[in-house]
Amino acid sequence: MSGLNKKIIIVDDNIAILDSLQMMLGLEGYDVQIFEKGSEMYQQLDRNNLPNLILMDMWLAGEDGRDICRLIRANEDFASLPVIIMSASRGLANSALDSGANEFVAKPFDLFDVLDKIKKYCDKN
Repeated sequence: MSGLNKKIIIVDDNIAILDSLQMMLGLEGYDVQIFEKGSEMYQQLDRNNLPNLILMDMWLAGEDGRDICRLIRANEDFASLPVIIMSASRGLANSALDSGANEFVAKPFDLFDVLDKIKKYCDKN
C-alpha cells in the first residue's frame, strides 16, 4: 500500500466522483478527506496538519477551482502544496496550470492515471 499515512483532500461538487475517488484511494491506503466546496476546504487547511495533496475539480458549484488554487499559492503556509485540478473542459489545461496547479486531469479520467499522478507527489514527502 503506497498511500500509507498520506493525506489527500478531494474537492468536487459531484458526490459520485467524491465517493469513487475516496473509495479507490482509501483502498490504496490514503487518508482521504472530501469537500464539495473549495472555500470550505480552504478555510479548514491547517498549516500544522497539511495534506500531502489536493485533488480539485475546476468547476465547483458557484466557485472556480482555479481561484481556490490561486488562494493556496498566495498563502506562504500552503504555497508548496501539490494541487491537481480536474475538468471535463479539456481545453483549459493551460489555464489550470497558470493558476498554480501542478497537474491537470481531464474528465472522464482513468482512475489509474489519477493514482499515478497522486503517487508522483505523495511519494516525494
